Amino acid sequence: MSSYAIISLGGKQYRVSEGERLLVDRLRADEGATLEPRVLLVGGNGAPDLSPSATVTARVVGHELGEKIRIGKYRRRTGYKKHTGHRSKLTRIEIESIGAAKRAKSASKPKAEEKPAAEVEKVVASGPDVEAMTIPQITEAASGWSREEIEAALEQERSGKARKGALAALESALEEKN
Repeated sequence: MSSYAIISLGGKQYRVSEGERLLVDRLRADEGATLEPRVLLVGGNGAPDLSPSATVTARVVGHELGEKIRIGKYRRRTGYKKHTGHRSKLTRIEIESIGAAKRAKSASKPKAEEKPAAEVEKVVASGPDVEAMTIPQITEAASGWSREEIEAALEQERSGKARKGALAALESALEEKN
């Protein structure tokens, strides 16, 4: 049995294996670009791993239009007939590889102030664990944190899940401290 993975793309889950091509909802990536979707499960060689540290690498093959879907409306005895339809915008991707440990995400976003790495590491290690908190908990707790703790939590969130709500809550708390 070959290895497979279950990935999440565009709010939908797909079971994929290496070399497989599949159609997914339109992605914003250009043709030929590679992407690493979120991996939910890796299996095939023994027991499935529910908390995988592996990555799946996919390449965008092209953008296509789906099959035309026709919709007809009809009301009896009135002469009312209406026909409409649509074609879904899709992206064809090819799964290049499954496996290999997750690489550390590099923060390519520009930073307002560069702090020495040792200082940031010290604050992150002693600061709050933002990844285990929900967004309302972050919003509530950030008001009592110091400026350094908020910056460390913001850096931790950017390098981790990068949830929009959490980032917005931390950035607004940081502005309040200024």
